[in-house]
Amino acid sequence: MMAGAFHLKSAPNLSNGWGPPLDLGAGNGVDLDIAKAINPSAKMCAVEFYEPNIAGLKSRDIEVHQLDIERDRLPFENESVDIVIANQFLEHTKEIFWIMHETSRILKINGKLILGVPNLASLHNRLLLLAGMQPTPIQLFSAHVRAFTKSGLLDFLDIYSGYELIDFKGSNFYPFPPIIAKSLAKMFPSLAWGNFFLLEKKKKYSNEFLDYPIREKLQTNFYLG
Repeated sequence: MMAGAFHLKSAPNLSNGWGPPLDLGAGNGVDLDIAKAINPSAKMCAVEFYEPNIAGLKSRDIEVHQLDIERDRLPFENESVDIVIANQFLEHTKEIFWIMHETSRILKINGKLILGVPNLASLHNRLLLLAGMQPTPIQLFSAHVRAFTKSGLLDFLDIYSGYELIDFKGSNFYPFPPIIAKSLAKMFPSLAWGNFFLLEKKKKYSNEFLDYPIREKLQTNFYLG
């Protein structure tokens, strides 16, 4: 499931006075379609690396920046972007310190960050672990290199302590059929297949995500610029 209209519609004044949303790892552009439906006059912006996706995005008049988001600087000025979407994206990346540094650098104060990730703590993943099996968000033979829970992701974001959680929801609820899963995900979002976060940047960013691995002496060669 994509980030969903709920998070985009939850952003105050999205259709009035907000600049172009930026979608990190935009894929085929489904989330930008939702943004376009809410604000048809806004220019849509995307960061994407996969060539077939780039061609499709450009054919729909989406401004595409092709770069390595785990190494390259985002081509935007400090505090110049109103809305950043990162949906089903972070689990594919190692360099989350660099990615969140760049995201926090370009996002305006009071800007919105929309995150969507598979939920390591979903009911079906808990049952898989209980049976001694690999959880689905972090299969060893998949493209995923990280896994997230609600508390884990919020703890990571709190390195900067500048984001306020505005809304949180779940989607899909394995192994139940859609008609039941929708209600269960609404009642128990922390047990749903996917977790979606609407966050607001509340204060100036000062390189906290780059400082953390050095200060904590993390014994991993993270890219820090």
